[in-house]
Amino acid sequence: CAQREFCVQYRETDLDFLHRLAAEEGLVYHFVHQAGKHTLFFSDDSQSLSKLDSPVPWNALSGGVADTPYVSKWAQHTQSHVAQSQLADYSFKKPAYSFSQNARGTEMNYQQPNYEHFDFPGRFKDDVSGKAFNQIRLEYLRREAHTAQGASNEPRLRAGTKFDLIDHLDPRFNRDWVVVSIVHTGSQPQALEESGGSGATTYSNHFTVIPAHVTWRATPQPKPQVDGPCMAKVVGPDGEEIFCDEHGRVKLHFPWDRESEGNELSSCWVRVSQGWAGGQYGMMAIPRIGHEVIVSFLHGDPDQPIVTGRTYHVTNTSPYVLPDHKTKTVLRTQTHQGEGFNELSFEDQAGQELVYVHAQKDMQVKVENSHHARINYDQSVSIGHDEMHVVANDRKLTVDGSQSQVTKGNYLSDTQGDKHESIGGDLARKIAGAIGVSADGDITIKSGSKITLQVGGSFVVIDASGVAIDGGTILIKSGGSPGSLALPSSAEVLEAAASAGSAFVANCPEMS
Repeated sequence: CAQREFCVQYRETDLDFLHRLAAEEGLVYHFVHQAGKHTLFFSDDSQSLSKLDSPVPWNALSGGVADTPYVSKWAQHTQSHVAQSQLADYSFKKPAYSFSQNARGTEMNYQQPNYEHFDFPGRFKDDVSGKAFNQIRLEYLRREAHTAQGASNEPRLRAGTKFDLIDHLDPRFNRDWVVVSIVHTGSQPQALEESGGSGATTYSNHFTVIPAHVTWRATPQPKPQVDGPCMAKVVGPDGEEIFCDEHGRVKLHFPWDRESEGNELSSCWVRVSQGWAGGQYGMMAIPRIGHEVIVSFLHGDPDQPIVTGRTYHVTNTSPYVLPDHKTKTVLRTQTHQGEGFNELSFEDQAGQELVYVHAQKDMQVKVENSHHARINYDQSVSIGHDEMHVVANDRKLTVDGSQSQVTKGNYLSDTQGDKHESIGGDLARKIAGAIGVSADGDITIKSGSKITLQVGGSFVVIDASGVAIDGGTILIKSGGSPGSLALPSSAEVLEAAASAGSAFVANCPEMS
């Protein structure tokens, strides 16, 4: 017998459970009684059944006293039974495979070859088991295609016994047979002390047999079905919070399982229903150890559980207190092996509508094409550390009102192309330190009114009427040197603007 992934004894006695499994696997059993003991034998083939050590003769003209027991009545029957059997099943590990098994019977005399039996599910998950199950099913369905009924006074006959019939007038019946059912009848009047008669002790039986080469298969017992969903708890090894396999299956402890220890050995791997499941897309939320889940059973089969829902209880409560927050729709996770959570929630109370996003650590957003955002009122952004923007092409900023900017540290800007600045009103700058301007080409300052250069009480005024110079001392001479300029180099500008070790790039980098 092939090892089963999961086998549940559910609302059936030990004997019924044994009978059901034996019939599914094609096993029969019989007892051999001896002085002081009896032995139980299991067999999957009629050849292993015990056989009478001497044949039983045919004697239709029973009269007087025979030397040996004999068969006195015999009638053979042929019935039209299933000619072929087909079983099919399904496995999520091979969803496109039919798991169909076909078998055709032998000795088809007087049989209808198209008489077919089909069943689904066949309760197997591989071809090896399926082929064996289907053959056993066919042999059960055809076990009474060819039978014989008889009567005898042979007390050694019992169900499961083989014997040889001899001396029948029809030589076809002189062969080995297997008793599949028998009724024993006996009387012993003298055993009654007070009202006992003087009649002789008699014994007879009526039996049904099949040819010994035909393997007798027991009648399949109905498998108990689970009436509906039931509750279970997700379990796993000590020290784990999440325990699953490569298919997202989990282990469960059922309240009615008296032998479960509530660990990774408590059940088979159980599939979990997700809200959406496609090829490399869909939803994924693995129930964690300690969670309460709702379990259904495929075709009501207790051997095939599947998680179809999850529920809160008095210990595992909802993320927000109810009914105080009944207008919220929440998706909140829990940090694995740590404290914290990620959350996406929606508040639907009229006048308080809110979409809330909380990332316990990092948050990444990737948009393959355009990203459009429309905010009809204010926006506030607070950044606790650095901010970096990299734009591979153009950037435009329009502010209809005023724009204020405060830089408490250094402000560095590097424009590697031209820079054009247009101001519709005045430009006023107040600098606490020095100003340095350096140009490899010309420097042109043009005013439609006048230009004034002033240091202390000295100044130079240039206007349309001319140039006026006023100062305590005016020196015009050849030679000398200008004052020094303190300008940062281009490399320093880049390093300061992009943070140490991170330079600007021509295109946006791919986020890891």
